[in-house]
Amino acid sequence: MNPKINLKNLLFAGLIFSTISCGYTQTGVGVAPIEGAELLLDGSKEMLLKNWEYWKGPRFSAEDPIKWPEVEDPVTGGKAISSNDPAGAGGKYGAADIVTKKKYRDFRAHVEFLIKNEGGNSGVYLQNRYEIQILDGDYGLHGLAAVINEHLPKEEAYNGLGKWNAYDILFKAARFENGELKEKARVTVYFNGKKIHEDVSIQQVWGGPNSGLDGGNDEGKGITDRPGGLKLQAEGHDVLYRNVWIQEVNLDGKSTDFQ
Repeated sequence: MNPKINLKNLLFAGLIFSTISCGYTQTGVGVAPIEGAELLLDGSKEMLLKNWEYWKGPRFSAEDPIKWPEVEDPVTGGKAISSNDPAGAGGKYGAADIVTKKKYRDFRAHVEFLIKNEGGNSGVYLQNRYEIQILDGDYGLHGLAAVINEHLPKEEAYNGLGKWNAYDILFKAARFENGELKEKARVTVYFNGKKIHEDVSIQQVWGGPNSGLDGGNDEGKGITDRPGGLKLQAEGHDVLYRNVWIQEVNLDGKSTDFQ
């Protein structure tokens, strides 16, 4: 499938194209993959099964193939994928989370999500380590758009329940020399076109071994030099996803700020 044609069709179906300009590309809901990026999820089950797999961590209890359902996009009538995997019911994160088959170091990512119901909970994990929270009704270090437990977003930019939202992320992996950690991971995040995190460092993995790579290593502080996939979290809620794409970049000697 041609991602540009597919996303153009989505836009004609009624997407609101809210963007701002920045050096890497535009940001916001409806942004098509930039040059060199790969569309990983267009809202169809076909693309889900092609590009994603369950993360089989210590709490994994789902069964292949991925059970995240394809549903109707309540805004456009198109397709979306819901995080409501039955194995994740009751907030059992790690039981049915999905992660890209391809693993990454530095990257530029775009993720669109829609929270259907009050209290809807999921999360976007960078390198299957560092969570950018998705949680309706909570604005705090564990709330919506936080770099979880570490950085509060600079402002509230949530479009609200039943509406599409977009994270645009530029991520720089931790740097190592001779196996020793020399530089923490860093990230810049735009939320619906507003810069909410600017080149912030990320200290550790939170949530223990069930949360992702290195979560059980020295209580999440023992980061290793392994690439990781983009992960989406299942916690038994109807959080919908579409238009997820990623571009590999090299940020050696560079900031993550969009310039």
